[in-house]
Amino acid sequence: MLSTHQAPSVRDAANPRLLARALDDLALGLGRWRLPLALAQMDIRNRYRGSVLGPFWLTLSTAVMLVLLGFLYSQLFRLELRQYLPYLAVSLITWNVIAGMVNEGSNALIEQEGVIRQMPQPYSVHALRCVLRNMIVAAHNLPLILVVFLACKVWPGLEAIWALPGLLLFSVDALAAAVLFGMLSARFRDIGPIVASLMQIAFFVSPVIWKPQLLGENAKWLPFNPVYAVMETVRGPLVEGGVSPLIWLAALVYSAMLCGAAFALFVRFRSRIAFWV
Repeated sequence: MLSTHQAPSVRDAANPRLLARALDDLALGLGRWRLPLALAQMDIRNRYRGSVLGPFWLTLSTAVMLVLLGFLYSQLFRLELRQYLPYLAVSLITWNVIAGMVNEGSNALIEQEGVIRQMPQPYSVHALRCVLRNMIVAAHNLPLILVVFLACKVWPGLEAIWALPGLLLFSVDALAAAVLFGMLSARFRDIGPIVASLMQIAFFVSPVIWKPQLLGENAKWLPFNPVYAVMETVRGPLVEGGVSPLIWLAALVYSAMLCGAAFALFVRFRSRIAFWV
């Protein structure tokens, strides 16, 4: 009599090991956070080597853009500059961080091809390196928000504390985006330009330089925009007095989808990264 029992396939037997190795990779990368931090600082120094202002060139360029866009769009939208400039400052700086995380995350693994092939470091170290590098750059622009608030004589009050959970969610999303887009770009080199083009479109369809109120009744559809939902968790407490539960729910759903996709791809194809780059 033929037995109906089937031996487990090689793929099924390997799945627990794939999951364990992916979790170990993430744990080791986070545990060695000083390494990606040092590498991120080295990237910043190398990028601005020989420059007088160094990374503060970004601060200066952002300040100039804030002033020019503030005067221009406050007139176009017929808004008081004192009310519009704080909104624009938080929006533009937050957007620059989002765009930098996503665009540079697409190259997080490709740029480290030599390191990946020669040094047995956790792959998550390279994603963390990208995230921390952009955080350092963003830290140079954060004082601009304080300067704008003081110049416009506005202050968010205690509600600003609620921006901290948004920043935490933002950091998790940044790491997930670096893993997801970094792996996809390593496998398909067209992903990087596609992502860059989509981010340009997202800038115009998201309320970065324009306020949601300008849409009137159509503003109710904005939570379907992932960029808006995630951005609003940070911007809302600073310039709008808080964030609605619907926005938080949308941001958490989008973040869960992003993290789930990144983790699933990392578990399944982590062992192939060295061959893709």
